[in-house]
Amino acid sequence: MAGETVITVIGNLVDDPELRYTPSGAAVAKFRIASTPRTFDRESNQWRDGEALFLTCSVWRQYAENVAESLSRGTRVIVQGKLKQRTFDTREGEKRTVYELDVEEVGPALKFATAKVNKSSGGAGGGGRSFGGGGNAGGSAPDDPWASAAPAGAGGSAPGQGFDEDPPF
Repeated sequence: MAGETVITVIGNLVDDPELRYTPSGAAVAKFRIASTPRTFDRESNQWRDGEALFLTCSVWRQYAENVAESLSRGTRVIVQGKLKQRTFDTREGEKRTVYELDVEEVGPALKFATAKVNKSSGGAGGGGRSFGGGGNAGGSAPDDPWASAAPAGAGGSAPGQGFDEDPPF
């Protein structure tokens, strides 16, 4: 939609994703990420951390279940979504503004980790992918391009790591 602010943030999960269900049964997962810029100080020859940006993220339906099953506190992720601003009044009558991210895509950052992709066993709106131990109950379809084993020496997977994305074909 025009006028929406779509951003990509790389950061670490502050807490485990919290999975809840609406009264109509739709799954929603909320999680917070912290993104801290680092700069190199040539005078001291050291890296310096900047001020961390904390964002609350939400993701819906099967995607929410995949995220809750796959990600955990401390996981470094790449998150893309629509930035939303919300203003509210506190109990003391003060106005507060918060920024939140409606997640469109999320996956592990593989700069310092490895991941094994497992096809999700689906559900309503399935067809997504899940991380690590998500698994594919009942096996893979014979023509499933994600079903092939990783080549020798490709490394293992870190628990709770992977990505959730359909193949580009």
